[in-house]
Order: sequence, then structure tokens, then C-alpha cells
Amino acid sequence: MPRRRLWLAPCVLALAVMLGWPRSWLVVDELTGRGESVQRYVFPGGEGTRFSLRWQHSVEREDWIETFELSANAIDVVGSRFKTFGAGVPDTGTVSHLEHGWVVLDNLHRSVDPLLVQAASREHYRMGYGGTCFDLQALGAAPLLRFQSRRLPTVAVLTSLWRPWWHWLTSETRVECRAVTETTT
Repeated sequence: MPRRRLWLAPCVLALAVMLGWPRSWLVVDELTGRGESVQRYVFPGGEGTRFSLRWQHSVEREDWIETFELSANAIDVVGSRFKTFGAGVPDTGTVSHLEHGWVVLDNLHRSVDPLLVQAASREHYRMGYGGTCFDLQALGAAPLLRFQSRRLPTVAVLTSLWRPWWHWLTSETRVECRAVTETTT
């Protein structure tokens, strides 16, 4: 029995270090009307990690996709795709090109940390991460979401790590959302 205890101590120590050691995460918080924030989704988010947001533009009624990259504990918008020029199209000073019916702006590299998004249900917000799409409507009618790059110990994000995957597994719109990541690669 004493040998088992000797083996157990390093395992417990290794688990404690793994759960307590800070690492980089992409944290998605919902900001409530009372000024509080509730951690909704958490994804591994080291430097160079990319994710995309896709929604339907409220005026043009066409899809819009923006690609973001984590760098030095910040979020940068690195690309934008849209179907038509119109209201809200940014003047980036960069050259755009057409690609399969999309106007594409690449190499933007503008910091947007923290990124705030009002995920209105009419605009059907979806998030692409790691080849998987997450329907942000699963969080409610029109949540105000804050995307941040943060260094936190794993134990601080454990409850939010499972949530995006649970919504993805139980969602009926998985196939429909696949295009979020396909058109941004």
C-alpha cells in the first residue's frame, strides 16, 4: 500500500500543476444588463489561433464573414468577406479582390480586443473555430458577447470548456454552419 501512495502523490501534483498553470484562451463572455459578465464559451487560444464570425448584414441582407487571429494576448481582425458593397463596408485602404462571388479583404491586422458583438437572432451569428461552427443563437435571443484573449488557469475555465461542444452536438444546424470555416481558409 505505501508504494501506491508514492505513485499517487506525483500524479496529484501533476494534475494540480496542469489545472493551475495559466495558459492562453479565447474567452467568450456574455455581458448582462446588470453590468456583469458570464463566461459562456472558452477555446484554447494560443498565438496564431484563428476563428471567424459569420452573420447576415442587417441592411444588405447578405452574409458577411470576418476572420480573427490571436496575437500577443490580443485579437486582430485579419480578413473580411462580403457579397455586396453597401452600408457598413469599411474603408481599409487595402486592395480587395473577388473570390467565388465574395469581395475579399486580406491582411487587415487591426486590433479589436476586446471584440464586442450583439448577436441578434435576425442576423444569425455563427462562430467558426477549429473547423467547427457554433450557432451563437444557442445563447439566447440577442446576447451581447465579448471575445477576449486571456491567460487563465485551466481550473478557471473548466465549466465553460464543454459548453460550445455540447451546443454543437445538440444543434440541428451543424451542416448549415459548415460554410463558416470553409470560405475563410
